[in-house]
Amino acid sequence: MSLSVDIRHRLGAFSLGTVFETGGRLTALFGPSGSGKTSLVNLISGLLRPDSGRIVAGGRVLVDTKAGIFVPKHRRRIGYVFQDARLFPHMTVSQNLRFGRFFTPSGERYSEWDSVTHLLGIGHLLDRKPNSLSGGEKQRVAIGRALLASPRLILMDEPLASLDDRRKAEIMPYIERLRDETGIPIVYVSHSVAEVARLATDMVVLDEGRVAAAGPTSEILQRLDVLPEEERGEGGAVLDMRVTGRDEAFGMSTLASAAGEIHVAGLEAARGSTVRVRIRARDVIIATERPRGISALNILPGRIAGVTSGNGHFADVSIDCNGEIVSARITRQSAEMLGLVPGLPVFAVVKSVTFDRANTAPAAASDTSHETVANEVG
Repeated sequence: MSLSVDIRHRLGAFSLGTVFETGGRLTALFGPSGSGKTSLVNLISGLLRPDSGRIVAGGRVLVDTKAGIFVPKHRRRIGYVFQDARLFPHMTVSQNLRFGRFFTPSGERYSEWDSVTHLLGIGHLLDRKPNSLSGGEKQRVAIGRALLASPRLILMDEPLASLDDRRKAEIMPYIERLRDETGIPIVYVSHSVAEVARLATDMVVLDEGRVAAAGPTSEILQRLDVLPEEERGEGGAVLDMRVTGRDEAFGMSTLASAAGEIHVAGLEAARGSTVRVRIRARDVIIATERPRGISALNILPGRIAGVTSGNGHFADVSIDCNGEIVSARITRQSAEMLGLVPGLPVFAVVKSVTFDRANTAPAAASDTSHETVANEVG
């Protein structure tokens, strides 16, 4: 399902003017605090009415100020998951979930109770009250409530922001399953590059209420210039790689793509499966000769595709590894010392320990399989 947004709205001194279109299974709205992410999802959901513009979801016009169209929020068939779960404290989990079905006519319901509770692993929580749940459990119930409303679109406004690292790790796989198994498109607000790299198929970068960049996540995260300065080292390559081997003695897996082979420790993935790998720009060392006698196991040959440094302390370097781009962030001094210019043969060196659980995850399902599921549930 495509989502097209072309709106302008003023909130006090802040002006929001965004234009983008996405057909991604999970589209991340990314940017620093105050960039307009939450305001934008509130406009999509109908919690805010834009000053002017148009919003179309799946061919259905939700807002068109010129035509005088504004579909009320309760008729948009949009599920909204907030940063805090916002469960009704006096209701059980079961009652909270059933409330999600209240505004959807029975003839338009497609989400099944058993499939949703199984998908989110909350079947054993049904008789409990929210105050007895962990933060991760509350968010899974909130997602279930949104799903049981049989939405055409799900909005998630920083659903992991209030959770500690352990709870984030707990809920991430459920969001991945939601992305891959339901066929319902998701718009996901985040200011975390790690979350976006792991979850998003597409992303829209917001900066002071404007769209700085939009497109597939793998392409946008290579554009370090559109990321906040403090996050540029966290950007880099996002590659879908296939598991081709396993060394049980050392617990090492071999992953391959056009860029070459890498070796990852502690990865629980079957041979032949596809894994999404993030190679952070700050974790890449550049060598002009193949290194020898080093502990790093991952050495990818390539050629310099571009160098951007300006007058700052750092240089952002793009390396073309057989058609796939790996980004590196190094000091400007190192770039000049190595004589890095486009076309120069180099080696991108990455330590295996950088590929922890935050930087490896199951790859998003293919577009074809997504369309099949969407047809089944829609």
